[in-house]
Amino acid sequence: METPQLAHWYVDSRCTNCDVARQLAPDLIHEVDGRAEVVRQPRDEAEVRQLHAAAYACHTRSIRHSDQRLDPDLDPFPLLLDTDLWLCGHNSPHTAAANSYLLRRPSGALMMIDTPRWSTALAARYEALGAVTDVLLTHRDHVAHGRQYADRFGARLWIHEGDLDAAPDADRVLRGTDPAEIGEGVIAYPVPGHTRGSVLYVADERYCFAGDSFYWSRATGDLEVADSVTWYSVVELGASLARTAAGGLRFEWVLPGHGDRKRLPAQEMSERLWQLAERTQRLQPRPVDFTAIRW
Repeated sequence: METPQLAHWYVDSRCTNCDVARQLAPDLIHEVDGRAEVVRQPRDEAEVRQLHAAAYACHTRSIRHSDQRLDPDLDPFPLLLDTDLWLCGHNSPHTAAANSYLLRRPSGALMMIDTPRWSTALAARYEALGAVTDVLLTHRDHVAHGRQYADRFGARLWIHEGDLDAAPDADRVLRGTDPAEIGEGVIAYPVPGHTRGSVLYVADERYCFAGDSFYWSRATGDLEVADSVTWYSVVELGASLARTAAGGLRFEWVLPGHGDRKRLPAQEMSERLWQLAERTQRLQPRPVDFTAIRW
């Protein structure tokens, strides 16, 4: 007689290997043969909560349980990462599963950096934290839902002129390559490379919202660029990072759209950014290859 299969968590075949689930449940979900896989079942309530966080962030809704529905009471988003900093969760298939964030400013107002999937219920959830005055787009790949969220919040929508064709109805347009203060303690650093209009948004010399310009790699234990998925110019990206590092950019948290988050002392982050700029300047253009990213 065949033994019945025990109820279990699993990742279905729609997985795109975006890494979001592994960021939220790193001990339970690993990369196996180019996709996410649940490598062991949860042992306690805390691990069940990790799997729910991964499931509610997953853009394809691929993290499932064989005989249970997700518990809406275990949806943790927006998820507090640090004082006045939240991960939005509910990543969108229209931004290739990019992470998005909410940041509270000293005035009490919030900024949204890139956007989660759109729904009025989610918008209400984010609004419950406070008034959102600005929606900051890091680059063209993440513009989906930007206008919807900005209109719902009555917020200003920001983008760089290099990617303006992807959001031509933006309310504020960043220009050139010089840093620009866009709010008290918030500086926009244009870094053409991943796209022509890529931007870092740095708040209080503490939080660096990096878009897809660089990220923290668990595989290498360092800052990395996704040179195999660089749409504009890896040569320009190397020059942008060198210019930005030379300008004295300081931050403690790297908060990317794709790839993992990390907090380190600001001096160590500065040194790692210098080293990343030097490594990137040695790179040569290569064909786009999503499978080559070192998560």
